[in-house]
Amino acid sequence: MFVEARTLGLLGPEILLTAIATLLFVGGAFVRQREAWSLVALVSYVVAGIWLFTTSDGSLSVTSGPVTSNGMSVCLRMLAIVLGITFTLVASQQTDKLLATEYLGSLMLIVVGLMIVAAANELVLLFLGFELISIPTYVLLFLGRRDRVTSEATMKYFFLSILSSALLLFGLAFLFGMAGTTTIQGTAAAPGIREVLQQLSATDSISPLKALLPLAPLALVFILAGLGFKLTAAPFHFYAPDVYQGTTNSNAGLLAVAPKIAGVVGLVRLVIIALPISADFAWQLALVLSVITMTLGNVCALWQRNVRRLMAYSSIAHGGYLLLGLAAATGSTALPQLNADGGTTAIIFYVVVYSLASMGTFTALAYLGSHRRDLQTVDELAGLGKSQPLAAAVIAVCMFSLAGLPPLAGFWGKFSLFTSALQIALGNSGNISFGFILLLVVGALNAAIAAAYYLRLVSVMFFQPAVGDDVPAAGGYGALAASVLCGALVVLAGVAPGPILRLAGQSEEQMLKVTVTNSAPVSSSTQVEALAIQVAK
Repeated sequence: MFVEARTLGLLGPEILLTAIATLLFVGGAFVRQREAWSLVALVSYVVAGIWLFTTSDGSLSVTSGPVTSNGMSVCLRMLAIVLGITFTLVASQQTDKLLATEYLGSLMLIVVGLMIVAAANELVLLFLGFELISIPTYVLLFLGRRDRVTSEATMKYFFLSILSSALLLFGLAFLFGMAGTTTIQGTAAAPGIREVLQQLSATDSISPLKALLPLAPLALVFILAGLGFKLTAAPFHFYAPDVYQGTTNSNAGLLAVAPKIAGVVGLVRLVIIALPISADFAWQLALVLSVITMTLGNVCALWQRNVRRLMAYSSIAHGGYLLLGLAAATGSTALPQLNADGGTTAIIFYVVVYSLASMGTFTALAYLGSHRRDLQTVDELAGLGKSQPLAAAVIAVCMFSLAGLPPLAGFWGKFSLFTSALQIALGNSGNISFGFILLLVVGALNAAIAAAYYLRLVSVMFFQPAVGDDVPAAGGYGALAASVLCGALVVLAGVAPGPILRLAGQSEEQMLKVTVTNSAPVSSSTQVEALAIQVAK
């Protein structure tokens, strides 16, 4: 596969941020000015965001070499830049001054990795993006707070991340072996994995590659196992509570968001796009994992007293909701006669609104703590409604969104997920209909369970008097500004979900319903987007 000048043009923002990250690592060895380097990083993110916004059009699907630009890639690349801005604001006053550039540079490489994953249309580049997220994360976990508990959390994440990468690599190897190409989605002239496997499954001729098709379910299992670690999906969730509790609030926020964005892209690229021939097995496996994951996460969160541990179980539960969307997306592929869609749209939209709410929560918690002392228990939040009303309001907005209360963004996220599953439940009969109805019932019950512990945090902040010393609230105004930014975006995405839904819907049509060609416009939108916008009005 040749890399053209056009390919480098599509990756322009990533190239810029990589160059700035290199400058941070090298320049920081000579100039130790944390605030100055933080400003350089912030300006770089803004420039990269403007570059991406002005040169990319979500209504067009453009593929060049191993890179593709469509609605999903534009949406999630912009989200990665927002993530970089958010945690740079936190780091501008909380990181060790001697190690600030190492932290800022590693964070920027994570953002670059997320952007590469979002734009990758090739297995090697996709895996490279995953590793570019994972490796700097180890550095950030170590730099967060250097004590025994943090070191233990870092090592747990390190070893289990290596295991997940190995499992994912096994799955990618199976895909390459079956299709004979590393391109995920191609064209009629240059078919990718999707086209090759579909053609082999449709033909009666005997060929060496066709004999390997029975390995597709095994490849799917390895891929879901590798991505399950990033999504904190059961049974690959067990590291999350200990690692979240052992690290800082800002690093826990990063762990709650960055791997999930990457995991969602992996689900869409590798399961929904590359393996439609295994869709019948995929929706059943995703359905079972979704039920187990969301139930385990929400039930275990009910009795947690440590804030970060509670949010870790919340993250596990949201991984289950994302698997609900995967079940709907693969179910619509396995049952094309239903003419159901929206599963992929729902997954993309949900990870955006979940990420914004999680970043808002953890950055507010980072502001309420200090470099030496992080907020630990739920009881420490008592009285924040009076002592720190702005931070308490941001946390409340994010909790309401994570609980799925209207009119915030989280409501539209759950609405889109449940609607996509409901289309399949109502459009079929027998075991398939029963399975999706059961999934919807369990999802609704879990949403009610989740509301209990989210609202408990709000009630503690506003209706329970403070006990003991006040929280330090020494995280700096950068962390407060980051939390307010995320809270405002949560409200904005709830009031006007149309633009994000439109980008996600366009990407679903571009990737699943039309042949990808260079600069091929797509104008129609999905049923979920139209219904959500109509209800919003």
